[in-house]
Amino acid sequence: MKRGLKSEIPEAVPTYACELKIDGLKIVFEYEKGILKTAATRGDGVIGEDVTHNIRTIESVPLSLSRPVDIIVEGEVWMSTKNLEVLNKAQAKAGKPAFANPRNVAAGSIRQLDPKIAASRKLDVFFYDVAKTSEKFPSTQFEELDYLRELGFKVNRHHALAKHIDECIAFWETWKPRRHGVGVPTSPTERRGASGKKREVDYWIDGIVIKVNEKKYEEELGYTGKAPRFAVAFKFPAEQVTTEVVDIVFQVGRTGVITPVAHLSPVSVAGTTVSRATLHNEDEIKRLDVRVGDTVILQKAGDVIPDIVRVLPELRPKGSKPFVWPRTIPECGGDGRIERIPGAAAWRCVDTHSFAVIRRRFHNFAAKHALDIEGLGKKTLDQLLEEGLIQHFDDIFTLEEGDVLPLEGFAEVSARKLIESIKKSTTVELARLLVGLSIPHVGEETAILLANTFRSIDALAAASEEQLNAVDGIGDIVAHAVFEWFRDKGNGALIERLKKHLTITAPRQARAEKLPLFGKTYVLTGSLSSMSRDEAKAKLRALGADVSSSVSKKTTGVIAGEEAGSKLDDAKKLGRPVLTEAEFVRMIGR
Repeated sequence: MKRGLKSEIPEAVPTYACELKIDGLKIVFEYEKGILKTAATRGDGVIGEDVTHNIRTIESVPLSLSRPVDIIVEGEVWMSTKNLEVLNKAQAKAGKPAFANPRNVAAGSIRQLDPKIAASRKLDVFFYDVAKTSEKFPSTQFEELDYLRELGFKVNRHHALAKHIDECIAFWETWKPRRHGVGVPTSPTERRGASGKKREVDYWIDGIVIKVNEKKYEEELGYTGKAPRFAVAFKFPAEQVTTEVVDIVFQVGRTGVITPVAHLSPVSVAGTTVSRATLHNEDEIKRLDVRVGDTVILQKAGDVIPDIVRVLPELRPKGSKPFVWPRTIPECGGDGRIERIPGAAAWRCVDTHSFAVIRRRFHNFAAKHALDIEGLGKKTLDQLLEEGLIQHFDDIFTLEEGDVLPLEGFAEVSARKLIESIKKSTTVELARLLVGLSIPHVGEETAILLANTFRSIDALAAASEEQLNAVDGIGDIVAHAVFEWFRDKGNGALIERLKKHLTITAPRQARAEKLPLFGKTYVLTGSLSSMSRDEAKAKLRALGADVSSSVSKKTTGVIAGEEAGSKLDDAKKLGRPVLTEAEFVRMIGR
């Protein structure tokens, strides 16, 4: 932060306000003459969702202030650990799934249409920032917190003033072990409540926020495209737990690639119970030296994906032997032989037509990103395959109501609806069909490139390897894979049969060079609050832009949503522009 201050202020010695980062939902509150007018979610930073009707049910939100001030403030809505436990007991009694964490409950409750639901959840709120006020603005962050408290807002009392960064780190270290509700007694009288038990805070924390205390320096530092320079979130490391590896099994993907998966003794981590974690490939198993029966340290990468960090060899059972990678896997069908992909760490089935591979291909074919056949889910597809009712993709379009009716879970109405849904899906865009066909290396972006270039399935099937390789964005490996797939006689026969049932539409003709984003390439990372990633991609393409899955020097810009990943780091390394969601929304609006 100090590096951001101009050289004209050589004597600048900022202090820092350290506050807890409450694990909840950010809300912006607007008061007119001291009366609550609106409360809205953060949204895209420009437009949020009006949730005033639910916010009014929270007891700690003042409906009127101590003075008739016009003010906009920010706060974090949260649910107490105790209330989460009570709610989950009620969920269990009703036979409903438990909520993973208080943040999810708070976010879901605030967006309910019925205020009675939000009121029953007994939410709470801490206020921490003044965005605008009709009165004199406080000169420091600490004065700002006092100002909020004076007006009648509830402010978290656990904050500290640090003179240098070492004190900020000490504050972070103090709270790190107490992220899920165990508080820090700040004085001898607070260490025990009336019952004599250690006092606890009753909310989850996912880190601390460090802010430059002096407002004059805050103004000097300003903002980047994504966040303020005068504040930084110092998050806690991912929660780690120990559990036992019960077994190591193999999952066969839709292209025959094999992924080892560790089955674990169920354990709670980051708010959910986990019983499986991917081991990625043979090399990762060797690196970790993970074995069946091992005790391992588990965390959720990005608080989402279960990941084994390391093995605890000192707890390894006696007589344990290193895991031996097999040479055959029954799920691969036939003799079950597998082979390592040249130049890669992955293995695949030699027989790519095994049942495990076929069922995953069918799942992919009917999925939302491909043919989007409503009602044709994994369970139904598995039944159809197991009963021998379908063997190839085109068999789906020959099904009748009487074929489906005997299947488990089907009656006359549901069978009729499924057949109607299948008939509705017989008009399909070329790019979606290509995704659904499970051609090696052809995902959504590659499928769009191929569809835009060749415009028909026949032209693509007839393309030479050189023509495929000439497509901008298609490399040697992809070109070869697509060429070989269409040279296969079985695949050629499948395309001809599908053409009897499907109307395959070409990409819309448009004078691309006249579109406002023609010639530009964007990359999306993180989640967007105002639209899905697929919707964002569609909007960019409709304006003539290309969407890439990786950042390069040719990238026009990287659109960074919440929890942006490594692509944001790549953009910074390569010096490519980064757009916030708000900037992206404004861009496509123009």
